[in-house]
Amino acid sequence: MTPDLSGVTVDGVRLEYRWVGPSTADATTVVFLHEGLGSVTQWKDFPDALCARTGCRGLVYSRQGYGRSDPFDTLSARFMHHEALDVLPRVLEAFEIRNPVLFGHSDGGSIALIYAGSAQTAVAALILEAPHVFVEDVTVARIAEVRDAYVSSGLRTRLEWHHGANVDRLFNAWATAWLSDEFRGWNIEASLPGVACPALVIQGADDEYGTRRQVDAIAGGMSGQVTTLTLDGCGHAPHVEQPDKVMDASVAFLQEIGIAR
Repeated sequence: MTPDLSGVTVDGVRLEYRWVGPSTADATTVVFLHEGLGSVTQWKDFPDALCARTGCRGLVYSRQGYGRSDPFDTLSARFMHHEALDVLPRVLEAFEIRNPVLFGHSDGGSIALIYAGSAQTAVAALILEAPHVFVEDVTVARIAEVRDAYVSSGLRTRLEWHHGANVDRLFNAWATAWLSDEFRGWNIEASLPGVACPALVIQGADDEYGTRRQVDAIAGGMSGQVTTLTLDGCGHAPHVEQPDKVMDASVAFLQEIGIAR
């Protein structure tokens, strides 16, 4: 699949994006926030299918340094806070999106939680896959393994198709940030009480990057209603590994809170 990608400039940085679903401005917008090594194209057709099932429209975009967006120099240990508090508000403003549903995967889920907990603007709901709210030993160990096998495992070749010339700078910056001593103290549990919207949190039982402790912390810390789903035989990318179950759960959740048709 080679989608028609467009670009928008936010604070002088060009970000690639793609609209899916109906073009009517009154439809609820689902904003898809990708994982730590993700991009527009790595969502494949999942956003299209979700919007077709729900009647929502969807905005899929690549953060700076990812996909075909402009490159960055490096990532600080607060890169997710920067995305949530500085970049995402500008993206929503640029597209005149109000009261969105934020669908975040992994780092994207963490960004969604930080944004929703900041009370900058209203959020209709969150759908979170494998989000992180603190750093676990299993996460650090897995990222170290991936870093060491970046070339030999074929990961670089697979990622290059999505990130092009950005690929090495992106991978090295992401791995360096997560594996830094400074990042070991990263924790966003303080943001959770400010999250008042309903949320669906999906976790693979065999997630190699995190455990059920992340889900429990979110469910116990948020002020809004939380629905959780654990998928047996599933790793870190539920919408890729078990798309039908993630789709059905997401549609049912959005129907229950009155967003999906």
